[in-house]
Amino acid sequence: MTNELTPKFNPTEVEAGRYEKWLEADVFKPSGNPDAEPYSIVIPPPNVTGKLHLGHAWDTTLQDIIIRQKRMQGFDTLWLPGMDHAGIATQAKVAARLAEDGILPQDLGREKFLDKVWEWKDEYATTIKEQWGKMGISVDYSRERFTLDEGLSQAVRKVFVQLYNKGWIYRGEKLINWDPKAMTALSDIEVIHKEIDGAFYHITYQIEGSDEFVEIATTRPETFLGDTAVIVNEKDERYKHLVGKNVILPIINRVIPILTDDHADMEKGTGVVKITPAHDPNDFEVAMRHDLPMINMMNNDGTINENGGKYEGLDRFEARKQIVADLKELGQLVDIKPVRHEVGHSERTGVVVEPRLSTQWFVKMDELAKNAIANQTTEDAVEFYPPRFNDTFMQWMENVHDWVISRQLWWGHQIPAWYNEAGEMYVGEEAPEGEGWTQDADVLDTWFSSALWPFSTMGWPDENSADFKRYFPTSTLVTGYDIIFFWVSRMIFQSLEFTGKSPFHNVLIHGLIRDEEGRKMSKSLGNGIDPMDVIEKYGADALRWFLSNGSAPGQDVRFSYDKMDAAWNFINKIWNISRYILMNAEDVSADSVSSALTKVANKTAGNVTDRWILTRLNDTVERVTEQMDKFEFGVAGHILYNFIWDEFANWYLELTKEVMFGEDEAEKDITRAVLLHVLDQVLRLLHPIMPFFTEEIFEKLPNTSGSIVVAEYPKVRPEFNDDKASEGVAMLIELITAVRNIRAEVNTPLSKAVPMLIKSEHADFFNAVSPYISRFTNPSELTIAKDLAVPEQAMSAVITGAELYLPLAGLINIEEEIARLEKELAKWQKELDLVNKKLGNERFVANAKAEVVQKEKDKLADYQEKFDTVKARIAELKEN
Repeated sequence: MTNELTPKFNPTEVEAGRYEKWLEADVFKPSGNPDAEPYSIVIPPPNVTGKLHLGHAWDTTLQDIIIRQKRMQGFDTLWLPGMDHAGIATQAKVAARLAEDGILPQDLGREKFLDKVWEWKDEYATTIKEQWGKMGISVDYSRERFTLDEGLSQAVRKVFVQLYNKGWIYRGEKLINWDPKAMTALSDIEVIHKEIDGAFYHITYQIEGSDEFVEIATTRPETFLGDTAVIVNEKDERYKHLVGKNVILPIINRVIPILTDDHADMEKGTGVVKITPAHDPNDFEVAMRHDLPMINMMNNDGTINENGGKYEGLDRFEARKQIVADLKELGQLVDIKPVRHEVGHSERTGVVVEPRLSTQWFVKMDELAKNAIANQTTEDAVEFYPPRFNDTFMQWMENVHDWVISRQLWWGHQIPAWYNEAGEMYVGEEAPEGEGWTQDADVLDTWFSSALWPFSTMGWPDENSADFKRYFPTSTLVTGYDIIFFWVSRMIFQSLEFTGKSPFHNVLIHGLIRDEEGRKMSKSLGNGIDPMDVIEKYGADALRWFLSNGSAPGQDVRFSYDKMDAAWNFINKIWNISRYILMNAEDVSADSVSSALTKVANKTAGNVTDRWILTRLNDTVERVTEQMDKFEFGVAGHILYNFIWDEFANWYLELTKEVMFGEDEAEKDITRAVLLHVLDQVLRLLHPIMPFFTEEIFEKLPNTSGSIVVAEYPKVRPEFNDDKASEGVAMLIELITAVRNIRAEVNTPLSKAVPMLIKSEHADFFNAVSPYISRFTNPSELTIAKDLAVPEQAMSAVITGAELYLPLAGLINIEEEIARLEKELAKWQKELDLVNKKLGNERFVANAKAEVVQKEKDKLADYQEKFDTVKARIAELKEN
């Protein structure tokens, strides 16, 4: 059979070759329909330093869910893929690989080293694309971009030159964060502050021309080699007699002045502060106020330079040890007090960052930040999901410092500035004419080019580019909250500056993937999870289901193999449902399905369960679509799971067996059509989240054609709504469940027939569905009436619209039955209290939708009826 499914879901078999077929069919490209509304996403570019991690898998999964759904809904969708060059990280990785063969980058020179990096890029870009394929992401590879592409490089040069000409990019000497391992400058947000064990070293400096000393405390004693002053507070009576005098730096014997400055806190430490302007941001500010010299005492690699005297050439931490030992020998080391303190570390290499005076290129941020802040009060404001991250963005923009954009690397966009021997500098998009010009050796921060990603990938600076005109601004960005500062904010202020528009309408923020204990995944803890390993075991669909259902927007999620097992089990459940339906629909045609559904819609055919499941399907489509539009994928997944597992599989499929095992062929045809239609719609609803196996089943359905990738997304079909059928089957399910519960309580298996009485105003309905009642409850005798005598010794249950009695003489204990009913009475009282509280809330009643308020009122009536009936039954039992 062409529509046969294997007995057990095997993700490896289902997913093999599927992605390649999609690419060959070009189903991921924009539709090109000029009448369709455009919807675009540019992928947050993973860097080319290695494999995708779970964070990237989360990004790509959520974006793929969005773009697949929008594609099915008829939008003209573009999902543009790409990668960034990750300057520091990639150069470090390549240098490390060369070091294994005893080769240094300097041995090769810039050009040959860059050849090696391009080889690395090609290797790892191929790996990443293979992993994207395993994830199933539906990108348009014909538009793939890389941050060092010529088009993007042109955009980078244009932006640099324009900002320079406006005076918003400048070159100057300032204190910056220095990475001694990568030997490059870092921006503030590339520094991670970690708590480590350190110490306060208390050192004495001698007053010149006297035997008096002052005591200072520092966590970095080696920096005294760069001291150019000590300061005290002018109000500090202890040191007024010393102001204007000098101290002698120990060991190196350099003389520096004693000055007054408010930075010296009389209440902190000894009140005397050493000033090392070239290696401390606060000291730099003091030096600027007092016009102090600034002595850099460190080489690029973190070793002490020629200003360090006898310590020249030592690593900074080795120099610290020797300086402490020498100070101790001189008697000028007073004390060492252990301290736990925060120290900046390089986000890329992990080494301790060194604050260091350096000549670098900077972006002047005040005007750019001002524009970004003002934009958030306009109609063009970027919408953050969840909204609290707008505050995070605004706080950072309001407190942003000038951005150091030069990096002392070879891999990256080389700064478009040239110098000649006459000391002239030229900044331009192309090299200056004439001889004797040398380009600046530094490259730009990777985030400088990534900040242009939403529009540079669309063809900008050519504003007449078809893609730029059609798909910019982009629709939605999905990313983790950890790069709001690195990337999101920079894209916003650069886009506003150069296009006059926000780069995207929405930003969906997700959290971090943590291990089962809630710890952040890291190499040091050894708790990282490779998504490719997960896919190999469970399949991409199961991983995508877990990632989309793991948490609400902005929240962290804990990875769990138990949850992966549950995801696989869910897919296998749907697989088995599909096998059952397909085995019972071998000879069904698309036309027969359409004809049968028309009859059901016209109420000329179909039983109450058929109309019930179609009503429930409508409700599911409406609610899932609403939640997906709000990026609440976890809520949407929960709704889908409940409908598929509980209503469709556990109830409707079981109820259809009454028809499928019967003799009425016409009724069977209707039920087959409904089964196929619901399965078809379920697969379409699931497809954005779990694309592989849904395509596998979809193509085997007799009522479908083409790829599910471009199939129409489900819509509510009002003609299928049947509130009466919905309410009726809800009562039927409640009745069957109540009987099963009562049987379990008195240990009476379903195989043993027992008498059953149903007292209900809906007796006609219950009589009509009595074949279902008999099939699922096995009554020895079934009595259904609007009014009947209630047996004295009977287990009972109150359900919506009916009272159920099972006369189980000899099995029932009256006292135990009263106790059980009193618990049930308490349950209904609790439900009444909750609904009354909600309806008693004036704000809820005034602000909620009318249908929501009415739903609560309907609940109140239902609960009250059940409460009263149970209470009356308790009274009857007590009287007897």
